Amino acid sequence: MELFYYVVFGILSAIVAVFELSKNNKDRISTSSAFSSFKNNYLVVYSLMMAGDWLQGPYVYFLYSQYGFDKGDIGRLFIAGFGSSMLFGTIVGSLADKQGRKRACITYCITYILSCITKHSPQYKVLMIGRILGGIATSLLFSAFESWLVAEHFKRGFDAQWLSLTFSKAIFLGNGLVAILAGLFANTLADTLGFGPVSPFDAAACFLAIGMAIILSTWTENYGDPSESKDLLTQFKGAAIAIASDEKIALLGAIQSLFEGSMYTFVFLWTPALSPNEQDIPHGFIFATFMLSSMLGSSLASRLMARQAVKVEGYMQIVFLVSSASFLLPLITTFILEPSTEKGGSITAGGRLQLLGFCVFEACVGIFWPSIMKMRSQYIPEESRSTIMNFFRIPLNIFVCVVLYNVNAFMASVLQRRLMVVAESHKTKSLDTWVVTKERDTEAEPLNI
Repeated sequence: MELFYYVVFGILSAIVAVFELSKNNKDRISTSSAFSSFKNNYLVVYSLMMAGDWLQGPYVYFLYSQYGFDKGDIGRLFIAGFGSSMLFGTIVGSLADKQGRKRACITYCITYILSCITKHSPQYKVLMIGRILGGIATSLLFSAFESWLVAEHFKRGFDAQWLSLTFSKAIFLGNGLVAILAGLFANTLADTLGFGPVSPFDAAACFLAIGMAIILSTWTENYGDPSESKDLLTQFKGAAIAIASDEKIALLGAIQSLFEGSMYTFVFLWTPALSPNEQDIPHGFIFATFMLSSMLGSSLASRLMARQAVKVEGYMQIVFLVSSASFLLPLITTFILEPSTEKGGSITAGGRLQLLGFCVFEACVGIFWPSIMKMRSQYIPEESRSTIMNFFRIPLNIFVCVVLYNVNAFMASVLQRRLMVVAESHKTKSLDTWVVTKERDTEAEPLNI
């Protein structure tokens, strides 16, 4: 592995360490021992759940490609996952308000374990079933656990500001440290130990099973609106009315959908973006580097949210602006740097610049997650929290499905444009060489008098 990857990882590690070790009283929140015990229990479970998710991240695209599927086939598998999250996930996730958030969390574990098992099959239909199950699990992961936490937090009488501490720690650990370790562990299992790209999915299933055992033994059940008089349709209608009648809830949903839409599109595209000609890149190590960047962002977010004078709505505008700017790098490098058409080899100069830009985006993701969680706890009504949160994912999944459906044609056009640029460059170089050679021949040619 090249020195470049170690340098980037080392610099980010040093910055995160400085951020964490330099915190003062203004950056910390005083809490009770009862809250610390509650928070730590949730963080253990959330970290295990995220470990089960992150272990799969570096090798989803790679595994499908190893089974012989092209970008179009892989894109359809991703579309199935997001479509499943939109259709089935919305229904299953919304049942958490009525049937219980704890039950929904257990359902997540079972569904995702089954999804991991399907990765052993090279059959496209089996993999498609796995993506559908994974889509349902994703909806539960990003709604049921947070809904259980918020309800349980206030049920136990804890201070509202302490909730932001749990959010920031959950992202720092679950979307940061655990994700880094998961990326390195996945890389070790698949590449170093030679168990292959399916082994991280087996490890993920084990972590999910451990987390499910802790949920069953330590968590209590809580509900949004357990009223027997409300069926699912009535629950959907109530959530839709809440969104339509409160502009802040509607705008919050739009913010979440747009940012997460770009994030999930990035998940699908970062591998082909950094290795357009099948360059040899360490998928697991790069993934861990991205998560270290996210860890840096969540550390910064915890400082910001600890200060009551700082408003989440204010600094998030800057986060969105920086995120947009970071995604301009792939476009800029395409036109500034001469693309390489050589198959294999190491990462190109353009790929290195893009990797740095992607790290900036991941840092913004680290700020985004705890911040959006805090805003959701403030604006979304408790009785329909899970339902509204899953409603937010409907436009997100539609957006991602449309992007993924068109991404194959887009990448083909980009590759064609790169080839044209290279061909034009070679034509120019050939012409220059011919002119120079002709001049030399003319100079060397004796005069016939």
